[in-house]
Amino acid sequence: MILRLALILALISNATAAELQEESDIKFAIYSSAWGENALDRLRLLAHNTTDESIRLDTITFLKDDQPGADVELELELSVPAQGYAELTFDYVDLLADNECIERTLAENWRLAEISNYTLNPSVRNLIIEDTDSFRIYQCVETVHTRWTRMATSEIVDYEEWVLFHFESRSGF
Repeated sequence: MILRLALILALISNATAAELQEESDIKFAIYSSAWGENALDRLRLLAHNTTDESIRLDTITFLKDDQPGADVELELELSVPAQGYAELTFDYVDLLADNECIERTLAENWRLAEISNYTLNPSVRNLIIEDTDSFRIYQCVETVHTRWTRMATSEIVDYEEWVLFHFESRSGF
């Protein structure tokens, strides 16, 4: 499974990330079966380091607009090799709260497929989503603050970027 996800990330790493912003050196996607089953299954994060040096992905903080104290910080401490991939599974954290766009989309019977800091390339999305006619490349956007450390120099990099919430329709619709 990690090989398949790594292949998908490799194929889409050349796609532009939310065309209005500069691309991050660290690509990541977050998945959970909890989003489709109303369960509290764990979250899975897959990260791709596009740099030529090892890094440690320290945190990703979801910045909840107009909601003082509502920001959600994921403490990751995930080592990612140069030009490589790493995966981390951790306890469920609600990343969907306090976002009107997400709440509205879920109420319209769409299922969240993933959250990522890159757009899904339509030419490869059928590797992830079986029914591409039922898939929205993205529906909702949220700002995150990403922090990682360059392991060779201990330099901390802070980066503010968008994440995209990718949705697909539920079965039978």
